[in-house]
Amino acid sequence: MLSDALMDPKGTLARLLDRLQAPFALASRVYVSWVFLKSAYLKVSDWDSTVALFEYEYRVPLLTPQLAAIAGTAGELIFPTLLILGLFGRVSALGLQAVNVLAVISYAHVLFQSGFAAAIGQHYLWGYILLVLALYGPGAWSLDHWLQGRRGH
Repeated sequence: MLSDALMDPKGTLARLLDRLQAPFALASRVYVSWVFLKSAYLKVSDWDSTVALFEYEYRVPLLTPQLAAIAGTAGELIFPTLLILGLFGRVSALGLQAVNVLAVISYAHVLFQSGFAAAIGQHYLWGYILLVLALYGPGAWSLDHWLQGRRGH
């Protein structure tokens, strides 16, 4: 019966969904990482403009504009690269989550204005994906999984 196949935890649907976990985790890692890597590329491509943005537009607490530009760009380069590889996947997802939260905080004066619902919605989406990856890990198609298997766990 169809209902038995759908309700059985070891049934056809469950096996199919289990097989989709690894590619879904990889797609999630690549999608959210690509967003931040593109942002880092833009920052590196025109460093003077990047520093100017951190001086006059972004409001990063506690850091000088130059240090904030360096830290933000480094976070947008390092964490997404590690996340795509699935290396230190949970830590990388949390690190990228911190970059995302800091971006919202430093640009809140714009993001929370009327007319910017889609922009802040993107940050919420990225935050949700990163939270799922931090909680569930990078999946079977990751260096973390491969290294864990090599250690015999």
